[in-house]
Amino acid sequence: MGLKEWLIPQEKIFFNLIEDEAQLVLKAAKIFNNLTQNNYNNIEKNIKEIKEVEHECDEVLHKVFDKLNKTFITPIDHEDISNLTSLYDDVLDLIYSAARKIFLFKIKKPDEFMKKSSEIILDCVKEVNVAMRDIRKMDEVEIRKKFLIVHKLENEMDDLTDDYIAHLFEEKDPIKIIILKDVYETLELITDKCEDVCLAIQDIVIKNT
Repeated sequence: MGLKEWLIPQEKIFFNLIEDEAQLVLKAAKIFNNLTQNNYNNIEKNIKEIKEVEHECDEVLHKVFDKLNKTFITPIDHEDISNLTSLYDDVLDLIYSAARKIFLFKIKKPDEFMKKSSEIILDCVKEVNVAMRDIRKMDEVEIRKKFLIVHKLENEMDDLTDDYIAHLFEEKDPIKIIILKDVYETLELITDKCEDVCLAIQDIVIKNT
């Protein structure tokens, strides 16, 4: 087997694993969005589903690190692959954390912030997923477009969070303020992480073109 024939399968393995992770994060974002919009009565079931997706993602991440340890030549630097997949795993972890907090804090139903933010998060993840898939092509122009969309969504989330947290302080119950502020900031952090993922993708493409 020549070097080229050996390298191509290695390249496909890493890109496939990156795309597998992206699909799992999208699945979790869809479950969370459904939880806040339509299916709050089944929140325990939804949390369990997100947890199962999180376990699947951990398995993908384990495969990535295992392959990195066993592969000398990779299509992208070892460190970049590790950083990218770990960052996107953080997004899934935060989605699970937000859903679990809503349940544990005994929030009776999602408020308007939770509904709006879950839509922004889903839109963010969809854009990040296209960028994750497009790493194969190393298309700097297209990746830049996705980054700008995610950046805009992240700014939208920042503004939404600021508005709702400011409004929170009109609430007289201090416990409610603390609980909701914690949930709001966790949701905001998800879009921050999505932007970090896009920046990591952009850096990878710039380094490899």
